[in-house]
Amino acid sequence: MKILIVGGVAGGASSAARLRRLSEENEIIMFERGQYISFANCGLPYHIGGVIKDRDVLLVETVEGMKSRFNIDVRVNTEVEKINVEAKTVIAKNLKTGKTYEESFDKILLSPGAEVFVPPIKGANSPRAFILRNMKDMDKIIAHVKKNNVKKAVVVGAGFIGIEIAENFVELDMQTTVVEFADQVLAPVDGEIAAQVHQNMKDHDVELLLGHGVTEIVDGEKRSTVKIAKAGEKEASVEVEAEIIILAAGVRPETKLAEEAGCEIHPRFGIKVNEYMETSVEDIYAVGDAVTVKHFINGQEINIPLAWPANRQGRLVADTMLGRPNKQPYNGTMGTSILKAFDYTVGATGLNEKALQRAGLVYGKDYLTITVNRNSNAGYYPGATPLTLKLIFTPEGKILGAQGIGSKGVDKRIDVIATAIKGGINVVELQDIELAYAPPFNSAKDPVNILGYYAENVLNNDIKVVRYNEFEALVEAGDHEVLDIRTADERELGFIPGSRHIDLAELRERINELDKEKTYIVYCQVGLRGYVAYRMLVNLGFKALNLDGGYKLWEPTSQEQSNIGIFEGTDPSEFTHTENKPFVDAKLIGEERTFGNVQTIELDACGLACPGPIMKTRKTMEDLNPGDILQIKSSELGFRKDIKTWAEKTGHKFLSAKVVDGIVVAQVQKLDQGNCSNFTLPNGETSGVKMVESTKNKQTMVVFSGDLDKVLASFIIANGALAMGKEVTLFFTFWGLNALRKENFVNPKKNFVEKMFGIMMPKGPNKLQISQMNFGGMGTQMIKGIMKKKNVESLPSLMKMFLDNGGKIIACDMSVDLMGFSHDELIDEVEYGGVAAFLGESEDSFSTLFI
Repeated sequence: MKILIVGGVAGGASSAARLRRLSEENEIIMFERGQYISFANCGLPYHIGGVIKDRDVLLVETVEGMKSRFNIDVRVNTEVEKINVEAKTVIAKNLKTGKTYEESFDKILLSPGAEVFVPPIKGANSPRAFILRNMKDMDKIIAHVKKNNVKKAVVVGAGFIGIEIAENFVELDMQTTVVEFADQVLAPVDGEIAAQVHQNMKDHDVELLLGHGVTEIVDGEKRSTVKIAKAGEKEASVEVEAEIIILAAGVRPETKLAEEAGCEIHPRFGIKVNEYMETSVEDIYAVGDAVTVKHFINGQEINIPLAWPANRQGRLVADTMLGRPNKQPYNGTMGTSILKAFDYTVGATGLNEKALQRAGLVYGKDYLTITVNRNSNAGYYPGATPLTLKLIFTPEGKILGAQGIGSKGVDKRIDVIATAIKGGINVVELQDIELAYAPPFNSAKDPVNILGYYAENVLNNDIKVVRYNEFEALVEAGDHEVLDIRTADERELGFIPGSRHIDLAELRERINELDKEKTYIVYCQVGLRGYVAYRMLVNLGFKALNLDGGYKLWEPTSQEQSNIGIFEGTDPSEFTHTENKPFVDAKLIGEERTFGNVQTIELDACGLACPGPIMKTRKTMEDLNPGDILQIKSSELGFRKDIKTWAEKTGHKFLSAKVVDGIVVAQVQKLDQGNCSNFTLPNGETSGVKMVESTKNKQTMVVFSGDLDKVLASFIIANGALAMGKEVTLFFTFWGLNALRKENFVNPKKNFVEKMFGIMMPKGPNKLQISQMNFGGMGTQMIKGIMKKKNVESLPSLMKMFLDNGGKIIACDMSVDLMGFSHDELIDEVEYGGVAAFLGESEDSFSTLFI
């Protein structure tokens, strides 16, 4: 039998090898219009960026190897132009000589792959515009970059190839702009997962234009102007200069040859085949990126251009073509995929939520989602890094899909879930999957097990969740309030606006501050403590929802997803990617060094969850001398942003933060009370901050008034000052003392006048009245109602927050005595002093306020 194979790489080459292994009798001819029959096309971007140094390692199989090992007649640089079905011949053209000839066949396999989709862009034929499909394309890009010393690039499309190209351009210190027509990168994942990639790309100095498309490329002498419009608009609103443009908007099945041969073609998804990869024309078969397949989960027709399906189809079709009785059908594609996207690994399997919604399925009715944030391995073992997993399943427990993002460990979890889907495992049964455990590799409860526990809780109504994109509408309706149960240190680094803060450790004792008429949307950092708080509230008779995925999932979605214009006014020739900038101390990480009068101290905070790294940083910084540099390592990628925020708020100098082998390495210089003399840095530079002889970092306020609004203002200002790292003292005197009274305290030893004073004055913060428009207490109740609706902290809550964060309250001893109060009558945290105490605090303060 004579078998022709059109196209090499994954599908064609794997089927050719299988055909020969099964039989030595058949004549096999493979046509490949390119120079190479089998190459690692997924590795092309990494050779461009220099990550893969040796070009030859990309060649999976050579022509010579295929001929000698498998006795296959391989004809490269040859294109099959036509199939004559009746005569069973093809017309082939040698692309080097231009000569055409006819070749007969008994059976023919089509593996033409997919062609790059080039959007209808005016000027897309620019000599600075390139596609990346094969080795030849890669060589052209590398040659152009080297010849022109390219420093400014535009990548059109943010799929797998677009992201990989952008990352490698950034590694080459190019100012890189990515333009994506959709509102997110990476179509296989949903928005909340993609948002984390967006923020990470921005951290790497990538200009990201989501919801935009390129309309025109205008060539200039040294650069081209790329005109960009918002999606759906024709007029360009942004112009970007580029020295190279990569068109990576996607691919589409190459079907021309099959269509002309009479094969049935799907209008979108390529050559139609049955489960044995047979086309509608007898003796013509097709595999790979060019074919329509059935989705394994819902059976719908789809085209998923990935390497695994092509290789699997290539093996199966060989058995079919040889008529083997034990031939197996191709059971469909799940679309299991994974990608390195800058600091993250992003993986997916099955259907995502967007696909379900396009099919008309409704969240809560037809499918459910849950998200967990865990570590790649035991947190106490060095090198553990966070990962996020999203799982989609039906109310009956059928797993529909999963997505994951993290530095490491994503591949394992996505593969486990893909296997579970293939095996028909129910979502609750994920609890029972016994996976290998040792601290360097896993936790005793694998994140996949945790998904099973979580799903069971949801299906059993042991927890009710609200998602990151739903809770704001509930709050606006007025009957829901967001409750932050994280620590004060965590909240200092960011919180959901309008949320009330009660630390989980204090929730039980402060439960009377909550309203049983409201539903509380509880959130913590990752969701676990939120579940604990949820169960506590529900068991105590409150209504609650837990924010799925916690603050960590919500925060990236709350940021601007694009960052248009970041390169305006900059010189591309002077651009250096953040990750390529040297540390202030360029010596090896992990050593402790002293240079001149600056010491560099290493701090390993890996494995600690937020706010652990910040708390450890704060404690270590206290022991350093002004000018010393603290170099911190953290496995929390979010620490890259947190450390900069913390340094700015606490008056220290943020030097750098970048990711090294999946670990954030940050440098902060300690300043003396927010200032530092020109200390000599390890690279020979000076700190550039002038020393102030005596810097005051205290804030003192006299609280004279007993009006609710004025006392409220005092504590709002005081808490703000604490958050900025200042020491704050409130000196209460005369009418202000009423805010410090215990509500239920009765002192039987008072004389008549003292008792009358006590009766006539408000007892505690909840009894204070506003200074204007009180109207017999109606105004006060109205303002309290508005405060609740607007999620403004109550006065008791602000007072507790102030004290918990280290604030000091001093009561004027003379005023206490004059007003007829006793020390027992005021809250326990109060200190007592006189004018000297006040003046001492005031003298050390940068300002004193009288309220």
